[in-house]
Order: sequence, then structure tokens, then C-alpha cells
Amino acid sequence: MLTRSVPLDPAASALIYIDVQNFSARRDGGEFKDMDPKAFADTYGAFFDTFEAETLPNLQRLRDAARGAGVEVMYTTIESLTKDGRDRSLDYKITGFNVPKGSWDGRPIDALAPGEDEIWLPKSSSSVFVSTNIDYVLRCLGVKQVVIAGLVTDQCVEGAIRDACDLGYLVTQVTDACLTYTSERQAASINAIKGYCRQLSTDALIEELQGVTT
Repeated sequence: MLTRSVPLDPAASALIYIDVQNFSARRDGGEFKDMDPKAFADTYGAFFDTFEAETLPNLQRLRDAARGAGVEVMYTTIESLTKDGRDRSLDYKITGFNVPKGSWDGRPIDALAPGEDEIWLPKSSSSVFVSTNIDYVLRCLGVKQVVIAGLVTDQCVEGAIRDACDLGYLVTQVTDACLTYTSERQAASINAIKGYCRQLSTDALIEELQGVTT
């Protein structure tokens, strides 16, 4: 019987971090640079409080457990292939997102920096499966199961989950290692995407990985 509830096989699994980068995961990131301080606090203050106190520690614990179990750890960040962003998606042009090639904004945050031999793919659209060669890379690595976490839950994270599912991967979403801008949006997204993936907490997935390595 086919099911999504398949424990991870570390040798055939990858953990993919979505957009945990300076541009959008730091209070001084480029996404917020032109905002009035009060407007920023009102709109994003609670988001960053939760991210810094809960989500980021979960992302770090998850990374450490994945590395310890031999799971491939990968990163994608919003970053154009050009300085002026002429290659970015129409949606990003309309939205006004341009993270120039090689910029500080395009780097993963220091607290979740890639290891020396870990893969980091810049993307210029919402879905990493649309604007990078990640599908090719995963298949070359022999990956059949992907774990997805990061920012933001109801945008780029959802896009990655749906596309990975449609491309034939078994997907696990780590629900408390993803975050979006309000608790209402977070709950709605977690509920909407559950038909595409297995959903686990950080603690549950770490326990699963520890069971594999003991």
C-alpha cells in the first residue's frame, strides 16, 4: 500500500532549507530596509520574535541531527544571477524583489550557514524546483525523500513541497521549523499542504533520525 508516512532513509534523503537568508530572516535585511521602524515593529515584530526564539533553534537542531545521521543538508536562497535582476521571475519583478548576485542579502544567515561541502543553490522564483537545477542534483545524489523547512510557510515553502511531491519525491514538512508572518497564516498553510506531505515536529523528526543511527 502506498503511503507518505515513510521514515527517512538517510542515504536517500535531503534536508532543504528555504530562504533562511539575510534578506528576509534578519531584522536588518534588504526586504525591510525602507520600512518605517514603527511599521516594521507592527508588521514583523511578532514574526521575528517567534523566529528568533523558536523557529531558528529548531532549524539548528534539525540541521545538527541531519548531519549526524548522514542526511544531505542543502540550502536555497533568493538571489538573482545578475546584479540588476533582469533574469528573475516576472512575479519577483512585480513584487520588487531583487537580491543582486553576490550580495550580503543573498547569503544564508550566519546562524544557519552551510557547511564547507554542503550545497547552496540561489533561486530567482518562489519555487526552488522551477529556477534551479535542484531536481537534477537530487537525482544525482540518489535522493528520494526530501525534508523541507524554512521561510515563509505559505509561499516558497509551500511551493517547494508541492513541486517536490509532483516530481515524485516523498516529502516531510517540519511544521515548527517553518514560519510565516501571522499565526493564522501559519495554521492555514499547515492545514492546506498536509495532503502533499508527511508533517512532523522538529522533536519527532530528530527522534526518528536518532533511531536510525543507534
